[in-house]
Amino acid sequence: MAISSLKFSPDGTMLASSAADKLVKLWDAYSGEILRTFEGHTEGVNDVAWSNDGEFLASASDDKSVILWSLETNSALKTLLGHTNFVFCVNFNPRSNLMVTGGYDETVRVWDVARGKSLKILPAHSDPVTAVSFNHDGTLIVSCAMDGLIRIWDAESGQCLKTIVDDDNPICSHVKFSPNSKFILSATQDSTIRLWDYQKTRCVKTYTGHTNRTYCLFTCFSTTRGLYVVSGSEDAKIYVWDLQSREVLQVLEGHRDAVLAIATHPVRDIIASASMEKDLTIRLWYDE
Repeated sequence: MAISSLKFSPDGTMLASSAADKLVKLWDAYSGEILRTFEGHTEGVNDVAWSNDGEFLASASDDKSVILWSLETNSALKTLLGHTNFVFCVNFNPRSNLMVTGGYDETVRVWDVARGKSLKILPAHSDPVTAVSFNHDGTLIVSCAMDGLIRIWDAESGQCLKTIVDDDNPICSHVKFSPNSKFILSATQDSTIRLWDYQKTRCVKTYTGHTNRTYCLFTCFSTTRGLYVVSGSEDAKIYVWDLQSREVLQVLEGHRDAVLAIATHPVRDIIASASMEKDLTIRLWYDE
């Protein structure tokens, strides 16, 4: 049993969580109180994502579906079907008219949100897809998988523009564009986080000190006060690195099991973290 994903709402007032108990929960990001629970998936939920206007949530599940939830009506608006195996990751484009998903069927799928229909199926990887997201203007999609490859796609045509692979080819846990979309941050199961200049296909920074050998851990940028990289770790801690110097600035201790999910607040110096099995808590860390 694990809490699989955490995401702050775009305005920072709420925190969404997904878990293996088939539920998506919504929390007050400041008080920590539970606001509501969304029920509808028949298997564990692996990821959750907000639309940019904060009106919708999407959740990806082992039941092979993605459910689009309305915060206005507190109910399921649409169920997106098409993946032939577990759906592991989901994200909206900036306009929130499209969604991208990845799963154990090794495909990346692009969906029309309004119609709830699949627009494109990208034969993306030769192993389960572990992360997918759009860049800041929605023109590109980045995906990564257990095959160790990071791929960049043209969102419009579905064409693969670039494949980034590390020498040792470790399993890739997570990937996302930097806020300016010039770089890609990737987490791999050799306990390393890398910052890539993807136009030059060059790794420009590496961040180490945490442990990631078994699970798909999230990694995030924090940009509210300075530029930091944040990640959970299998040693039950949270690591914060200086983006430029690559130094570990802070190690947050408190969880009693591996920290899988992590989220950084959009406007305040807050980190949300969640753990698994022995410690099914969500913790909010404030920079005093």
